[in-house]
This record gives sequence, C-alpha cells and structure tokens, in this order.
Amino acid sequence: MTDTLSIYLGQINPTVGAVKSNCECIAETYAAAQVAGADLVVTPELSISGYPLEDLVLKPGFVQQAMHAVESLAAITAGADEPGLIVGCPWLEGGKLFNATLLLEGGVVKDVRYKHDLPNYGVFDEIRVFDAGPAAPTPVDFRGFKLGVMICEDMWFGTCTNALAGAGADILLVPTCSPYELDKHDERQQHAQNRVAESKLPLVFCNQMSGQDELVFDGASFVMAADQSIVVQMAAWQETGLITHWKREGGKLACQTTHHAPQPDRLTSIYQAMVCGLRDYVNKNRFPGVILGMSGGIDSALSAAVAVDALGPDRVHCVMMPSRYTSGESVSDAEKCSGALGVKHDVITIKPGVDAFDDMLGAVFADTQPDTTEENIQSRLRGLILMSLSNKFGNMVLTTGNKSEMSVGYATLYGDMCGGYNALKDVYKLDVFALSAWRNENVPEGAFGTGGEVIPVNIITKPPAAELREDQKDEDSLPPYEALDDMLRCLVDEEMSVPEVAARGYDVAEVARIEHLLYIAEYKRRQAPPGVKITRKNFGRDRRYPITNGYRSAPKIPNLNQCLSRKINKAQG
Repeated sequence: MTDTLSIYLGQINPTVGAVKSNCECIAETYAAAQVAGADLVVTPELSISGYPLEDLVLKPGFVQQAMHAVESLAAITAGADEPGLIVGCPWLEGGKLFNATLLLEGGVVKDVRYKHDLPNYGVFDEIRVFDAGPAAPTPVDFRGFKLGVMICEDMWFGTCTNALAGAGADILLVPTCSPYELDKHDERQQHAQNRVAESKLPLVFCNQMSGQDELVFDGASFVMAADQSIVVQMAAWQETGLITHWKREGGKLACQTTHHAPQPDRLTSIYQAMVCGLRDYVNKNRFPGVILGMSGGIDSALSAAVAVDALGPDRVHCVMMPSRYTSGESVSDAEKCSGALGVKHDVITIKPGVDAFDDMLGAVFADTQPDTTEENIQSRLRGLILMSLSNKFGNMVLTTGNKSEMSVGYATLYGDMCGGYNALKDVYKLDVFALSAWRNENVPEGAFGTGGEVIPVNIITKPPAAELREDQKDEDSLPPYEALDDMLRCLVDEEMSVPEVAARGYDVAEVARIEHLLYIAEYKRRQAPPGVKITRKNFGRDRRYPITNGYRSAPKIPNLNQCLSRKINKAQG
C-alpha cells in the first residue's frame, strides 16, 4: 500500500451540450496533470455534458452521446502508470437517470457514484430531471486509498458524509458546479467545515469556472485539512489547474501542499462575474461582438466597459442616438467614454424618426396631451435602430438596464429592454456607481481593456436622467437611489412586507407604491433578456412570481370572523 497520492484539480470551463469540445478540454487538463506527475485528476460535476443541463438531459440521444464519450475518453487513462481521471456525466442505469461521477482508470470506467441530494430551490431543479442516488454511498477504491466522492449538494448535508466516513473513506472529494452569488464563497466553506468536523477527514472542493446563460461559476476551488483550515485556495474567475500532494501520516491522509490565491473583494467579484457571464454568452453562442446604445449615462458606460473587458474594444460598437431632449453634455460624455474605451462610436439622431411618428399618429392622438407614450416612442426607435444594426452586421444587442430600474418597471418594453443579454440585470443602481468608480481605479485580471479613467467622472457624478422629456431626472418618478435600493433589497431579496420595510424609516405609502410597481412590472421582466446572476435572488430563475397577482402586503386584512358575521347579519336582515 502506497502512502502518497498526488491529486490534480482541473478548474475548467465546459459548455452545456458541447460533449466533444468538453472532452477535448478534459483531455488537455489530463495532459497537464500528467506532466505535473499526478496520480488522479479531478474535474467538476457533469464536466462531460456541462451544467446545468435543464431539459436537455431529458433527450435520450444526448445522454447516449455523453455516456459514449465517457467510454471513449477512458482510453486516455490506459496504461499502468497513467493517472486516474474523475469526470461527471448524466448516467442511465436500470431505467433511471443519475447525475454521476465516474472514475476512469486503466482505459475503462472503473467505478460510478451517483448524486444523492438533488437541489430543488433557487436556480436549481434537479429533482425534475434526475433520480437520487443512494443515501449511503461507499468509497471508491483507488490505488490503496478510499475516496469519499460527494457531488456538489451532497456536501451541503451530512447524510453522505457520515456514510462515507463510516465506510472508511480517507478523503472527501467534491466535484461541483456551484454558481456564484454574493457571499457564496463563505457559505461553501462553512458547509465544508461542517462536513470535515463531522467526519474528521480532509476535503477537496473542485468547482468549474464558466458562464452559462444567467449563471456564472467562479471556480475558487479549495482543499480543507482535517483540522478545518484552508491549506489550498485556488484563484477565482480563472480557468486553471493545480497539483496537490498528499501523504498518509499516522493512518490519516494529509495535504502537503499549501497555496493561497488571493480572493477578490466584493466589487471585484461582481465585476468579474459580469465579465465572465458576458464573455461566455457571446463566445459560446458565436456572436462576433456586441452593440449597445451609448447614452452618456452611467448604465451604458459601465456596460460598455464590461463588454470591452470581456471581448476587447474591436468587438464592441457603441451608438449614440440623440433626440431633441438629449443634452450636449450627454453627447459629449458618450463620445469621451467611447474614446477612452477605444471602441467604434457612431451617432445616429432619432429626430427624423420621432417626427415621422408624430405625423403618422397625429390624427389618432389628436386632442390628447403628450405623456409617456411619446417618451416610449423615442426609446423604441432606439431599440429598432440597434436591432437593425444587429441584423445587418451580426453583433448582439447588449441591453443596459440595472436591477433598480428593472424592479420598478423604469424601462421600456421593446425599447431599452430590447436585446440579447444584460450584464447589469442583477446590479442595483448604487452598485453601478460604485463599480464605475472602481473600474477607473482597477484593471480586472484577464481584462482586454486598458487602465485609467475609462468612464468619465462627469458620467458618474451627474444626476441620472432618461432624457425623454424636458429637464427629466430619475428622481422625478422614483425615490433617491439610496432609499430605493434599500427598499428593493428588502422587498425582493428579503421578501419583507411593506410594514416591515416602512419600519426602517420610510413612508408606508411610498413603500407600498414601490411594491406595487415591483409587482406590475413582472410582465416586462418576463420578456427581458437574460443577465448575470449576482445577488441571492435575481429576476429569472431565482424569483418566479405570477404576472397576474392581486396580493399587496400594505393593506390590513380584515378579521375573517368579522367578515363572516357581517355577511350573516346582512342575510338575516
């Protein structure tokens, strides 16, 4: 029996459904691990198929393709001295479909383990598509060591850990696809500490780094020693690999490697999440680049900066579309921002289009006063222009609305909501300001953009305004963003009632108005493009509210017995 083991962690970036290219990526990681002298290579959950699969996994042909790919990939492990390889794949057995992790060794599929705890909350609905594996899994035997394999959510609970420890596991291996959200890193490590404390075993957490539609995965894989200390911390937001060396001491397996990649702070991680989500969405869907409306405001400026950092300036096209209400300051700010970012910048005035619509609708709108209808025509003309440029040249339209605006419907359907993706969709307005200032002081790791002041300071400091009517400001219709964002975090992220939010020092009628705006804008959000999940509860997979919704938390509900008594008295009277 050997007393040493080298485990290589492959923090890779698979693509959902792209079985062939995923296998190529795994093979490249395996080759790097061979050079490093690894005994075992670990890849994330469902690394063969990508994650999350949603209903794609219900397609029998896809599952068969993925399973066949596993058997073909096993060939790279042939030979007595070749490393073993752990991969993830949907797996059919006995008429049931499992989320499986497989050990490939000696050219064959040596062992299989199935995920037991299938998450069914927030962005997850695995119970819908997978069958649960056994609650008492046994360790995988590998070259004299017993590997306690737990797949992602299995680490969140103690059932599998206790079974594996009781069956003599030497180490806990956690292939995972754990999506990013604020404070998620601490949550993962807390669950890992719980499992290590219960089992007295070291734990290896191997996460993917990728963007998949609304979800982003930040990597940040780690190794936790049996004393619950982090001995290896891999980088966040990087496709990377790392070899770890282990030795059996006193009958216990211990990691001999120490590695501590610095972890990003709050603003850095949010920005990197937006870059990762946009980059993978554009590249994996094979768009040549993006096009966006550059208004001279802060949302479009930050969106453009994220796009440049994700794709490079040559793949970003900004278009300023002034109307009669657009200030000269906005025109100048937009041009300066595009220049600082190094992107193509065009100016297309919408005044002729607005005049044409005034003529077309003049007779029908006779004897009415101008209102949001005329304002929305401007926004929709801009959306039409951007979509026309997208159709002609192939770039995807990037929308720029933030979470504060999307919450209360301060956006125009088929206008500024028109597009294919939104990097700011889950970012509140105050964070938009903070991120813009942050980007002027920092260049993110792996960014294609340059340093320096890429967002003119005047864009950050001037009062936000849609400029769809004379002297318009956001605060004409909305509370100051300091108050609005706090109300929305309470109403959306914390699901608090109007009275509970008002108790924080707000006028109850104003909070009730914001809640009402939140609910009646649901139909707009259903038609909005996807965007990067940042918070614990994003609009989309996390928060699934009915469009037709008569509930409001502000009114007091009458005592039902009193209502019943009134009905009885009326009937008797």
